[in-house]
Amino acid sequence: MSFYFVTTIASIAGAVLGIGWIFAGTLLFKRWGMKAHPDGLLVGRRIGAVYLGIAIMLFLGRAAPPSDLRSALCFGLMLSMLMLATLGVVEYKARRANAVILVSTALEIFLAAGFASVLLAT
Repeated sequence: MSFYFVTTIASIAGAVLGIGWIFAGTLLFKRWGMKAHPDGLLVGRRIGAVYLGIAIMLFLGRAAPPSDLRSALCFGLMLSMLMLATLGVVEYKARRANAVILVSTALEIFLAAGFASVLLAT
């Protein structure tokens, strides 16, 4: 996969998640079969801002040529996607989230593989 393609997909996913957590956190909790709590919604809104910031950085930098910085972004995002996917499976197996979390896990694995392929190609 190309850096351009992977960062475009990741920026779209990040923007959707960011907007979702900021404006519809209750819906996101319900989607995973969880009850929304004010404390969780507060953290969710803050994480939404981080998702939006990362999405903007990836979108604006999607045409960047190979560099140490681009490799660092790919490595960091690959690891974070793998951690998110692992956490999704753990939460599902512990029955703290329903099977819908596995959709997010699949996207996270896809993105991790995309960032890994960019790293291997450079």
